[in-house]
Amino acid sequence: MRVLIVNTSERTGGAAVAAGRLVEALNNHGVKAKMLVRDKETDRLTVAQLPAQRCMQMRFLWERLVVWTRLHFSRRHLFEVDIANCGADITQLPEFREADVIHLHWINQGMLSLKGIRKILDTGKPVVWTMHDIWPATAVCHLTLECRNFESRCSHCRLLPGGGSSHDLSTRVWQRKQQMLRDRQITFVACSQWLADEARQSALLQGQRVLNIPNPIDSHVYTPMNQLQARQQAGLPTEGRIILFASQRVTNQNKGMDYLLEACRLLAEQHPEKKNDITLAILGGHAEEIEGQLPFRTCPLGYVNDEKRIVAIYNAADVFVLPSLSENLPNTIMEAMACGVPSVGFRVGGIPEEIDHLQNGYVADYRNSEDLARGIWWTLFEADREGLRKSCLQKVAHQYSQQSVANRYLEVYESLHHHNYL
Repeated sequence: MRVLIVNTSERTGGAAVAAGRLVEALNNHGVKAKMLVRDKETDRLTVAQLPAQRCMQMRFLWERLVVWTRLHFSRRHLFEVDIANCGADITQLPEFREADVIHLHWINQGMLSLKGIRKILDTGKPVVWTMHDIWPATAVCHLTLECRNFESRCSHCRLLPGGGSSHDLSTRVWQRKQQMLRDRQITFVACSQWLADEARQSALLQGQRVLNIPNPIDSHVYTPMNQLQARQQAGLPTEGRIILFASQRVTNQNKGMDYLLEACRLLAEQHPEKKNDITLAILGGHAEEIEGQLPFRTCPLGYVNDEKRIVAIYNAADVFVLPSLSENLPNTIMEAMACGVPSVGFRVGGIPEEIDHLQNGYVADYRNSEDLARGIWWTLFEADREGLRKSCLQKVAHQYSQQSVANRYLEVYESLHHHNYL
């Protein structure tokens, strides 16, 4: 069986990482999988790049320009809104023609248009669409937060000036998505049970199949190593406890750095004797902007794309903290767990599906800095550290291994392929 996995980027962003890992997992388990991307970043033979890159750049700029005008020339929500008004036609590419199944992932920012997706559906090839956020089930947003309009029809969008209207941009894109799906079937796959439940509430996806399959991780790469050696390799302090925070852009408000800063202040106030025993390592872009705002020693590591160094950084930590305000199934928690490192996060999205409270980490009350501090302290100084480590590794082996995830997707592909030939 041949599967074409379609994603905007090869490596940048959580969806790209997950899609790339799935390609590897499938190829390791008898499926001929290829990845088609706009932004190719390696020389891997299993990854093809869209032709006519200048056209792709123009499509990206045109979509941003249209969104910018609808935002009354404000940049505030410029990259929170996606309308898929333009994109590539991939149906004539050899990679598309030879594929038995088309598997979409994150296809925004000029990669595919709604019309282009309809054209894919019209070829009759079975289509699977892995949802890395809620956008396929809403009109224009990737995060719904408190908005529930998608349960009936998107309008009065919170991202648009003045809160939108009954016939705003979100309503028009909603109607285009309805046209795209009319009389056609897509098998949607959410990476978390939480997102699957949300997608099933969408009026847009009524009548569509929605499944839940997690992302895979290569536990041969993300694996435990000696902590002292890891700290030396990562350039981190060899003494004391290390808290790790990681995000592609550390200052992204949705990742909850403000809550982590407050939790650290509370820890320093409540346990001043440990102030010099704790280090916060910050992995991601703009990490240096946080330095100086914390009561603990801070190590800004910047953006790192060397996987071996990333694995060493995880292994150097005693706890991984991700206080995100909205998440699907974060790769970072899975990566930390695969290295035997417990995690602390808020009770939101798919995070409680990854972290089993008081077994392989701590699930804090949503937006509660005090409980976040309590979870960090418990993990660092009160919990059975070896017990936590074993629980992390068991969870990854049972639920997120390449073999487990590849087999579940293979069942989906085969059912669709078989149905197509009946």
